[in-house]
Amino acid sequence: MKDNITISISSIHGSKHFSFGKRSRHTFKLMSYLIFIGLLFTAGVIYYLINDAEFSKLKLRELEDKSSYLNKEVTSLTTLKTNLEQELSEREETMQLVTDRLDDLEKTLGMDSDSKAGLESRLDTAAITSSIRVAMLTQIPSGSPVKSARISSGYGKRVHPITRKITFHRGQDFAVNTGTPVYAPADGTVEVIRPGNKGSGNFLRLQHSYGFSSSYSHLSKFAVKRGDFVSKGDLIGYSGSSGLSSGPHLHYEIRFVGRSLNPKPFLAWNVNNFDSIFNSTRGVRWESLVGKIELRVSQQLQLSSQRVAQSTVTLK
Repeated sequence: MKDNITISISSIHGSKHFSFGKRSRHTFKLMSYLIFIGLLFTAGVIYYLINDAEFSKLKLRELEDKSSYLNKEVTSLTTLKTNLEQELSEREETMQLVTDRLDDLEKTLGMDSDSKAGLESRLDTAAITSSIRVAMLTQIPSGSPVKSARISSGYGKRVHPITRKITFHRGQDFAVNTGTPVYAPADGTVEVIRPGNKGSGNFLRLQHSYGFSSSYSHLSKFAVKRGDFVSKGDLIGYSGSSGLSSGPHLHYEIRFVGRSLNPKPFLAWNVNNFDSIFNSTRGVRWESLVGKIELRVSQQLQLSSQRVAQSTVTLK
């Protein structure tokens, strides 16, 4: 009995006694241990869950921050994509505009458009062709030396208005009033200034490139001096009636290495009928001349491109 534990509970209704033997005490201890271990385990689980929840919260915040960053990146990339698409569209429009204008330029220059050739190649060809034409039209007489003038006598045989003899007229006469401005038909140098009251009267000759020269007779006054450099369109003198002349007019001649040429084709020569001069004017090796100018222009364009490339590299 001494190994038993008795628990007494008293109340107004009396006392009750509960007796626990050795086995019961062991069972109670075991249950107490189990409950304690269960509580410890539960506490550990709760602690773990609390820490895990905090870690999950941190991860969630990181994911939210990353999501926000990615959303900003997506917005930025979307904006960039939109800008690139707009820029691409603008460049395509510009490319189409360049292609259309190149087609028009090729038509104006009388070039055959080669759709298989690259745009750069076509641009180079058009640039060389247009540069050749500009060079020739600037350095070889083209257009009229006087504005809105009537041709009173052409190139060839005629009856001289004063001597009444049949002579070969080596130029072209313009019926203009005294004092009408006379302009250089091409770049050149003033080679001859010769005042006079006989024959050609006040005479002026310009030396141009490639063996061409132009002369002006019966002037009333000179606007340049011998040795001056003039550009196409510069004022060089004023028409008159000096020398052997039946009235105010300008006698205009064009020569190639000293041989007279009919000025008429040169008066109408411009970029729109550029090739016409090759068939209408004989005695000039046009093919050789164009080839030389083309080679020079190509070299100049290459040098210009190299300078642009070097400037670009320097700027970078």
